[in-house]
Amino acid sequence: MISATSGKALSSAMQASVLALNKTYSPVHVISAKRAFCLLSKDIAEVISVEDGTFMNYDFSSWIEISELRSEFNERSELEDWILTVNYEIQVPRVVRLLRYDRIPNNTIKFNRRNIFIRDSYRCQYCQKKFNVKQLSLDHVVPRSHGGGMSWENIVSACRRCNTKKGGRTPTQAGMKLLQKPAKPSRNPVLLQQVKQAKYECWKNFVGTKELINCD
Repeated sequence: MISATSGKALSSAMQASVLALNKTYSPVHVISAKRAFCLLSKDIAEVISVEDGTFMNYDFSSWIEISELRSEFNERSELEDWILTVNYEIQVPRVVRLLRYDRIPNNTIKFNRRNIFIRDSYRCQYCQKKFNVKQLSLDHVVPRSHGGGMSWENIVSACRRCNTKKGGRTPTQAGMKLLQKPAKPSRNPVLLQQVKQAKYECWKNFVGTKELINCD
């Protein structure tokens, strides 16, 4: 186990995301760094490092040695996450590979508030403006009073002003036009958001156009 001596930086680094692959290098989950280190310390997984376009495999002890050398020679990037333990500094891997078989998860995407906001790019689907999470709400395209249910195809992001203006009416009745027709995402919205970040760019080497990742 990692016994760390840092404060807020440790907490942030431990919550960094790590892509977990199965034995055949297919993506299975997105896990926290804390979970990844637990798997590595138990020899259930190994680190996969993308270096100059090639993949390098490291067991836990080797990864500690590599991290110590990089730290000693100050070969660290601002895009990386590092953890300071009692005895050494270790880099948070971006990808790990499970040494035991783990099936690819079923094609399920969580239907929740966060995924809807990400799917809609935090943009009100009526006025088309972007808002922060606190300024957004969920709107039933077809109101519940008209038989509309809770589904990917009937729930959209809306600013509070537009939501109030629309009220218990359909967009047509309210004279409001939807930016786009709501639909279930083909891939996990959280994953798509993370892959766009420079720190997780290496995931593109493993995540194809059809894979679906469950975020744990």
